[in-house]
Amino acid sequence: MYAILNRYLFLHKSIPIPGLGTICMESQAAAIDASTRTIHPPVYRFRFDKFSDSPDKDLFAYLSAQQKISDYEALRQYNDFAYSLRDRLNYFREAPWEGLGILKKDDMGDIHFESSILNPSFLQPVPAEKVVRTNAKHMLLVGDRERSNREMSDWFAEEPIHGNRLWWLVALVGGIAAALIIMFHFSSKGWNVESTGNQQTIQVK
Repeated sequence: MYAILNRYLFLHKSIPIPGLGTICMESQAAAIDASTRTIHPPVYRFRFDKFSDSPDKDLFAYLSAQQKISDYEALRQYNDFAYSLRDRLNYFREAPWEGLGILKKDDMGDIHFESSILNPSFLQPVPAEKVVRTNAKHMLLVGDRERSNREMSDWFAEEPIHGNRLWWLVALVGGIAAALIIMFHFSSKGWNVESTGNQQTIQVK
């Protein structure tokens, strides 16, 4: 019975026990640890919900199909199983669930479930190294159009290199310097045509 019920639990994530509650299986998704460059596997946890204990028809249909018995017989067997589980909890305060864990009853009458299984051996952390493929082709959204990364590389390659634009910066600085020299000359010699020539007087003997 336990093996069949455990398979049902892993398939449907929960299994209700009449008069007790429901064993629920919860999973935590795989996570990436960037510090250790590792992907940790999913983690499975079990908890006990005391507020829900009504099995549905799917459980009895599953038990009937697995044991090749009628639905009525499956219902009767499961109710007997739940009764014996409740009776053991009331008397011993704990009831082992083979292959899964143990149910315990505290002094307040609340029932708790302690799992005894770990993650399967095939669920182990794996290394996660970042792979950079320089020549891999992928699509990019540029504005309202999709372009490949190769098209964008070619487009940027057509742009002139900033180093080739250095000549106009030198020319601009030279032009500004020349303009300042000319302005200084005219301001000291006067703003007329004669100031453009040599105004030094030479006396001839």
